[in-house]
Amino acid sequence: MKKYIIYIGILAVGLLLGWFLFGGSTNTENEHNHDAVAESNQMWTCSMDPQIMQPEPGDCPICGMDLIPAEAGADGLAADQFKLTENAMALANVQTAVVGSGKAEDNAIKLSGKIVENEEANAVQVSYFSGRIERLNVSFTGEEVRRGQLLATIYSPELYAAQQELLTASSLKESQPALYKAVRNKLKLWKLSENQISQIESSGKVQENVPIYATVSGTVTEKLIEQGDYVKQGQPLLKIANLSTVWANFDVYENQIEVLKKGQEVSVVTNAYPNKEFTGKVDFIDPTLNTKTRTVTLRVVLSNKDNLFKPGMFVSGKIKGVASNTKEVLTIPSTAVLWTGERSLVYLKPDPNETVFEMREITLGSKMGENYQVVDGLENGDEIVTNGTFTVDAAAQLQGKKSMMNHKSDKNESKEAHFNLNERVTVSKDFQNQLKAVFNGYIQLKDALVKDDANNSAEEAKKLLSHLSKVDMKLVKDKDAHEHWMVLEKEIKDSATSISNTSDLVDQRRRFKSLSTHLTNAIEVFGINEKMYHQYCPMVDNDTGAYWLSKEEKVLNPYFGDAMLRCGEVKQVIE
Repeated sequence: MKKYIIYIGILAVGLLLGWFLFGGSTNTENEHNHDAVAESNQMWTCSMDPQIMQPEPGDCPICGMDLIPAEAGADGLAADQFKLTENAMALANVQTAVVGSGKAEDNAIKLSGKIVENEEANAVQVSYFSGRIERLNVSFTGEEVRRGQLLATIYSPELYAAQQELLTASSLKESQPALYKAVRNKLKLWKLSENQISQIESSGKVQENVPIYATVSGTVTEKLIEQGDYVKQGQPLLKIANLSTVWANFDVYENQIEVLKKGQEVSVVTNAYPNKEFTGKVDFIDPTLNTKTRTVTLRVVLSNKDNLFKPGMFVSGKIKGVASNTKEVLTIPSTAVLWTGERSLVYLKPDPNETVFEMREITLGSKMGENYQVVDGLENGDEIVTNGTFTVDAAAQLQGKKSMMNHKSDKNESKEAHFNLNERVTVSKDFQNQLKAVFNGYIQLKDALVKDDANNSAEEAKKLLSHLSKVDMKLVKDKDAHEHWMVLEKEIKDSATSISNTSDLVDQRRRFKSLSTHLTNAIEVFGINEKMYHQYCPMVDNDTGAYWLSKEEKVLNPYFGDAMLRCGEVKQVIE
């Protein structure tokens, strides 16, 4: 019995010793396996090339840097995403919109258009005789006039002589009635009324200054003369529009034409009155296709008795009760698009509840009014930035994310320049002086735009291109800085070339916005040893805002010229 007790004791001691030696290994092994599973779910990226995503740590295949956990320091965001604060979005007036389409959905076609004047109700007030404008009673464009209202008084030597003829013929009307009648008819052809002619006869006095009365009622949309001007017979004086009705012109793609016809009812809405819906009928469908946009114009006549619609206002239309099997046409506003060379970029807001953004490269089709057709890159329902796009792009650059300036569409591209876009680099004095000559050419171009001089702007753009061609990029020794200059030089050249090839002031100013962006970055990076002012106007380009450079602190707006010369403020002083 004692022997069995000894055996049992030895067995117990053995089990206890085995548990101490091996019992914890299972938990340890399980913990180890758990960590391994967790690590297997971890993605790794490169801080300089965030498009790189690998399941294991290692070196970046592009730049060779050590990969880091994809979410490290990124608040759980994907490698190509970044976040803006609500305050930053409010200050920059960043706005987004859900991508819509022109497809017939739920038996309705949605269209985009613009309010214009009703040309059938427009009139031009002309002078029916030659003379000098002694007094002009219309003070400004937009003034309301009524039929029969005194618009101006004119001194006319030939009318003065005709009145004298009338007085002479009046004394001979018994003996020479034909002569008398001919003189009276001559004055009637010059739009003098029966009362005016009779008053001249009865008074026996010649009027030196003859009044001009409005022949129609409406709103003065354009003043073509000023007080003191000399006008010829038949010369236009004023353009007057009757805005009691207006036209809504919609752009329609050719694959939608088949379901549209005259007389269809159209529901119209506008951002100015989001809670109101207006109705009208299709009055006209243009028989000619615009070969550039592949669209036709569809016209709707709208009542405007309350003067709610303003010419130039954007509107959306919906035609209900139609069915179409046409392919979906996705459209986005032009303000949402950033262009860099041949690429078109937008910023996507993937989560409607978060202020998170990511850049998306898209392919554009035809332009339709203020919108572009999207061929590839977006889907119906995507939310994109439509206002403040440049501000969002700048935020992407500062956070090292894909942006307009540091992203290339070719994924097999060799190493890109890891370069701080806002940090001053050291270059030779010769390069700075050559860049300074480009800047001086830019200032001359800016001054021409301030003066609303399209022809001179085109000439100054050509001079700027001449200075740009003399910049020796070999003087930039640093490889990354050299590559950065090559990108900027191409963008500056493209913008300046576009300005030099057009006499359209609106188009020149649109291109000037891009030119200013890239030249400013070049000066910030390379320097020209001169003080300048980085100025900003929030009302440019349908309130999307634009920057420009100036040598003086005083604001002279190149985007509006005389129309809004002082609009803007100094945002930064660049030394």
